[in-house]
Amino acid sequence: MATADDLKFQEFDDAANLLAANPDATTISIEEPVETPKNQHSRLQGPGREEDDELLGTDDSDKTELLAGQKKSAPFWTFDYYQTFFDVDTYQVLDRIKGSVFPVPGKNFVRLYIRSNPDLYGPFWICATLVFTIAVSGNLSNFFIHLGKPTYHYVPEFRKVSIAATTIYAYAWLVPLALWGFLMWRNSKVMNIVSYSFLEIVCVYGYSLFIYIPTAILWIIPQKVVRWVLVVFSLCLSGSVLVMTFWPAVRDDNRRIAVATVATILLLHALLAVGCLAYFFDAPELDIPAPIIPAHNGTTVVTKSH
Repeated sequence: MATADDLKFQEFDDAANLLAANPDATTISIEEPVETPKNQHSRLQGPGREEDDELLGTDDSDKTELLAGQKKSAPFWTFDYYQTFFDVDTYQVLDRIKGSVFPVPGKNFVRLYIRSNPDLYGPFWICATLVFTIAVSGNLSNFFIHLGKPTYHYVPEFRKVSIAATTIYAYAWLVPLALWGFLMWRNSKVMNIVSYSFLEIVCVYGYSLFIYIPTAILWIIPQKVVRWVLVVFSLCLSGSVLVMTFWPAVRDDNRRIAVATVATILLLHALLAVGCLAYFFDAPELDIPAPIIPAHNGTTVVTKSH
C-alpha cells in the first residue's frame, strides 16, 4: 500500500527545493496571464504610432465596431436591418452637428461621434434641409436683386429644387462611395491604411454639410463680398472636419498619394459650395428686351417679356 509520501506531487517538491536554493527567483502564477506593461508597449510602438492610434481609434474602437456589427445582424432585405441606421436620439444628432460645426483640433470625428453608432438619420435630413434652403434662398435672392425693376415679374423657379436635390444627394453618396472604394484599394496595397466603413464615410460627409444651411440663408444678402467671405468661412469649418478625419487614415501611404487624396477631398468640397453659390445666387435672371410686333393698322405693339 502506498504511503503518504508517495502520494505527494514531486513537481511541488522540486519547486520548493529550487526556491530554497534561489529565494530571488521570479515565479509566475498559472491563474494570472502574463501582461506586458503599458509603458513598455508604448515604447515599442513609438510616439508617432501611438498618436495615429489615438486619431484613428484603432484600440477601443475595434471593440465598439464589433458591438455595432452585432446590432446589425438582421438580414439586409428586412426592415429591421435598415432601422438600425436610424436608431439615434436627438441628443446624439445634436452632439454630432455640434462636432461638425465646432471641430476639435487633433481629434477624429469618426472616433468621437460616429464609430459607436453610425446613422443615416442626420445625413438624410441635413441634405434635405440644405436642398430646400438653397432653393428657397436662391429664389429670394433673385427676387431681391430685381426688386423695383418695372420690367421684372417674379416667377418662382421650382426646378431649382430638383437641381439642388440631385447635386447635393449625388455628392453626399457618390463621393463617399468613391472614397470608400479608394481606401479599400489602398488598404490592399499598404497595410497601415485604415479603411473606414461606407456608412461611416457617408455619416461624416452628411454632417459636414450642416454648416452650409445657415450659410445658404445668409447668401440672400445681395453683396458678393459677404457671400464669398461666408463661403471661405464655411469651407474652413467643414473642410477641417474632413481633413482631420481622413488625413490620419492615409498619412502612412505614399506621401504624394496621401496629399493628393486630401487635396481631392477638399477640392470636391469646395466645388460644391462654389457651384451652388454661382448657380443659385450669382446668376440673376437677365431682363430680355420686349419685342416690337407691328400691327396691321400701322401701329406697333410692345409686349413685355420676362
